Amino acid sequence: MSTPQNQSTDLVAVVAQVKRDFAKAFRVLKETRTLSATYTFQAYVRVPGESKVIAVHAPDAWSDDQEIKAIVAGFDGTVYSGGPKSGAAGQRYGKVFEANAGVDVVIHVHGPYLGAWAGSHRVLPLRYAPAQRHTLAREIPIYIDRRGGEVNFINETLRRDANTPAILEANGGSTFWGKNIIDVSKYILILEEAAYFQASPRSWEAPGTSVPVCWSSNGAWGT
Repeated sequence: MSTPQNQSTDLVAVVAQVKRDFAKAFRVLKETRTLSATYTFQAYVRVPGESKVIAVHAPDAWSDDQEIKAIVAGFDGTVYSGGPKSGAAGQRYGKVFEANAGVDVVIHVHGPYLGAWAGSHRVLPLRYAPAQRHTLAREIPIYIDRRGGEVNFINETLRRDANTPAILEANGGSTFWGKNIIDVSKYILILEEAAYFQASPRSWEAPGTSVPVCWSSNGAWGT
C-alpha cells in the first residue's frame, strides 16, 4: 500500500484504525437509533504527539457513497489530507485539544432525546444509574449563548469540572469528549438512553411555577 503524500506510515495506520473504530461506532449508534435521522455524527481525533486532527464524518443517509472518509488537518488549519477547504476540521476543536491534554477525541452528535432535551434549554441532570457510573459529574451543561463560541464554552466547562463528559447545545446537538472513539460512543448511547428514560415520565415544571411536577395517569398534576 502506498503512503499518501504528507502522511507517514505510522499516521496512515492511525488513520486506518480511526476509520475502523468510527465505522463500528456509527453502525452501533445507527442500529440502536441513538442517532437522529440525519446521521449527524462526527469525530475529531488527536494525532498522537502532533498538533493535528483526524476528522471523520458519518455519510449522509441520502448519499450513494457510504464510505467512511478521513481528513487530516492541523490545529492551525493546515490541510495534510483532504480537500482544500478541510482545514476547518483541524481548527474546530484544536483549542480544546491544546487546553486539555487528557482529551484525545471530540465527537459531535445529534440524538433524538438528547436533541429534545437540548431544545428545552435545560441542563440534563444525571439521574440514570448507568450514566452516573461513568462520570463523577452530576449534570450535563447546556450551551445556549453562542457568542463566546463552543470551544470556549467547552474549555470553561472543563475548567469548572474536569469530570464533565459532554455538553448539550441549544440547537439540538451534543458534543462529547474522551480518550477514544469507542469509549466515547458507548457513553453517547448511555446518555441518549438516560435522556429517553428521564423524559418518559413527562417530568417538567408546571407553567408559571418553579415546582417540579409530573402528569399522573389520572390526568392530574402532582409532585
